[in-house]
Amino acid sequence: MTAPTRHYLDFERPIAELEAKIDELSKLSEAAGAGAMDGEMETMRLRAGQLRREAYANLDAWQKTQVARHPQRPHFVDYLGRLIDEFVELRGDRKFADDQAIVGGLGRFRGQAVVVMGHEKGADTTSRLRHNFGMARPEGYRKAVRLMDMAEQFNLPVLTFVDTAGAYPGVGAEERGQSEAIARSTERGLTLGVPSIATVTGEGGSGGAIALAAANRVLILEHSIYSVISPEGCASILWRDGARAKDAAEAMKITAEDLIALKIVDRIVPEPAGGAHSDPGAAIKAVGDAIEDELHKLSNLGPDELRKQRADRFYAIGRAGLA
Repeated sequence: MTAPTRHYLDFERPIAELEAKIDELSKLSEAAGAGAMDGEMETMRLRAGQLRREAYANLDAWQKTQVARHPQRPHFVDYLGRLIDEFVELRGDRKFADDQAIVGGLGRFRGQAVVVMGHEKGADTTSRLRHNFGMARPEGYRKAVRLMDMAEQFNLPVLTFVDTAGAYPGVGAEERGQSEAIARSTERGLTLGVPSIATVTGEGGSGGAIALAAANRVLILEHSIYSVISPEGCASILWRDGARAKDAAEAMKITAEDLIALKIVDRIVPEPAGGAHSDPGAAIKAVGDAIEDELHKLSNLGPDELRKQRADRFYAIGRAGLA
């Protein structure tokens, strides 16, 4: 099978140019005979790796936003495939329809039965349309509530994976109670009597994100973002100029480092050099290890203790904002 074409971001142009030269040398090497240019290619590969490590060690907020949105970044279905065994998808909100922007069901995480759900953006045109680019409608959040109810009924931990630009803003969604559905999902997350762990794997945008992230522990990948509004939306409101999204990203404090300092998230999961998209397997394993560790820490807490821990966590964020 042909490997997918690598998508390069603007700040990766020097790396792209170097890797293009490596590809050219590889083709020339095939024509010249095996091993003819191995030394040169190895030197260039080492240089490309160094450039990638240097670039990703010094990303600004806007560059991290681009990485968080990278089309080849692992999606929820990738985490499902590598972390969850015996997955059984549960569909529909039992009221209106099934929203595939949020996928969820039952499965086993490293041997433990769990309820798992997350935003799915899709990987190609067909799947992106089916999943509505990860932007859920009201029935998606009502499905999430249904799954959380089931988790509490059967005493199963809840694992959520957040990757959305925000809830779907269409007229139909508003007519069917979008804001109420988000509020109910957030409320249900806060009142769960079972352990809950949310992981921001890409974009954590607005109420669409918090609806699945009202958890005991909120983890975030190193180059993910989490914000009340997109940088473009913020720039349009503050300066009436969406082109100033980079300025907004810097001002909004949306990176993992900012969020851990503000105590909005609890743990940063390191990514491979070059971002999660450069080595999805390693990134997904790191997330799984972090979730397993956090689940172990929560395993001895009873329902009332879990609710109190969650309430204290979110009250502290609000108090810090008023200070």
